[in-house]
Amino acid sequence: MIISRQKEFKEILRNLNEWNIFIIGCGKCAAKMRVGGEPEVIEMGKKLRRAGKNITGWTVLSSACSIPSWEDVLSCNPGVKKSDALLVMSCGGGVSAISRLAGITVYPALDTESLGGVCGDENLKELCGMCGECKVWIFGGICPISQCSKGLLNGPCGGAVDGKCEVDERSCAWDEIYKKLEKLGKLEYLEIIHEPKDHTKKERSGKV
Repeated sequence: MIISRQKEFKEILRNLNEWNIFIIGCGKCAAKMRVGGEPEVIEMGKKLRRAGKNITGWTVLSSACSIPSWEDVLSCNPGVKKSDALLVMSCGGGVSAISRLAGITVYPALDTESLGGVCGDENLKELCGMCGECKVWIFGGICPISQCSKGLLNGPCGGAVDGKCEVDERSCAWDEIYKKLEKLGKLEYLEIIHEPKDHTKKERSGKV
């Protein structure tokens, strides 16, 4: 699940130079995070109207980053064609996907933070660094790329105090890795020396 947070409204308003605005939400991650589902989209519309914008309509797509047919979106939402810009309440992937199809300016209402997940009722952040070379089992299921403040593959560094990193006072990921490996009976994994990541395995070519 993509973890996002809503931008400050004053920033959204500062970016929106156009008057006629259509709002698009996302029924997947953004809805689960309660930053881009139907209630949030409706509330955003109210705030923009109070700020003097003309809202031509709104919709919540089942998934903003996966759009089989833009024509279907347009046929179900005639307000899109009446708008000068779209405000998308989804992760950056959804904003980028819609921007490819819309033909008008598309503004993000959210800031994308990390790739996370849901365990029961708990939303978990920064579960994956999306490095393209996953070896998370060696670290007891804890990704050091995303959860270690220094992104260390070979740790711990020795800088943590009382289980907290000296960089930003987050819990030391390597402390958690040790505890998890100890519980699993896999402490020998800590003896593995890891080469630097092969960043060519992380797709950044821009291909669709």
